[in-house]
Amino acid sequence: MALPNVNHQSFLLTINRHRDGEIKNAAPGLHITPCFLDAENGVWVLYARFDAGTLLPKHFHTGTVHFYTTAGAWNYVEYPDDVQTAGSYLFEPGGSVHTFSSKDGAEGFMVVHGANVNFDQDDNYMDIMDAGVIEQALHEVAKATGQTMPRYIRPGGGARFSK
Repeated sequence: MALPNVNHQSFLLTINRHRDGEIKNAAPGLHITPCFLDAENGVWVLYARFDAGTLLPKHFHTGTVHFYTTAGAWNYVEYPDDVQTAGSYLFEPGGSVHTFSSKDGAEGFMVVHGANVNFDQDDNYMDIMDAGVIEQALHEVAKATGQTMPRYIRPGGGARFSK
């Protein structure tokens, strides 16, 4: 029996953050290399660099998160003794709530399913961040600041009938 070749590839879908670049200050103190942005399925894969002193809004995850720290250190304000350092892998279940903080700066690779629901310091709703919002925001920041949008993988393209 021959192996099916449903999705023949004439090239590999690969990026390199050193070659393809990043969006500097996608948010204050946050530099993003988009790797995979799938708004249709709610999956986003990013490489992020956080400047020293970065504090992100408290957020609720609607899905799971895998975060691998490659450099520096960071923690969630709610878990001050659980500092993530280079080499740390963190799994976050859907429904988790926390506030990212990096005193000295950090870098890492994240795979996120679903959205972040963001809140201000008084726990008031701010906004929702998902793959589609991130993709749009990165393009807007790149255009507004004259940066080149890095190449990234963007699968799919809407629902349609099979042949």
